Amino acid sequence: MSDGGWVGIVIAVLALAGTAFTARQSRAAQRESARVPTFEAITSRLDSELRAEQVQRRLLTSYVLDLLRWARRVEPDSKAGPPPEPPDDLDLTPWR
Repeated sequence: MSDGGWVGIVIAVLALAGTAFTARQSRAAQRESARVPTFEAITSRLDSELRAEQVQRRLLTSYVLDLLRWARRVEPDSKAGPPPEPPDDLDLTPWR
């Protein structure tokens, strides 16, 4: 075989090895990108958490206002009754 034939074979083997390496790196990058959450996934999760927090803040605010209204009616010698109960949907676990 001539020198030109060997050079061609070496070039073909190197090209094949480079293609296999590139394909392997591409599959690894795809696996990694599948594990890492996308920007859209992160923002949608944050949006849903924000909506849930806003609902809890509204419930908490309404409960605090109910307590303030009740407290205005209470005098040292009056029987205003028990304080109002919190709404059922209000999550009070951070305060217990």
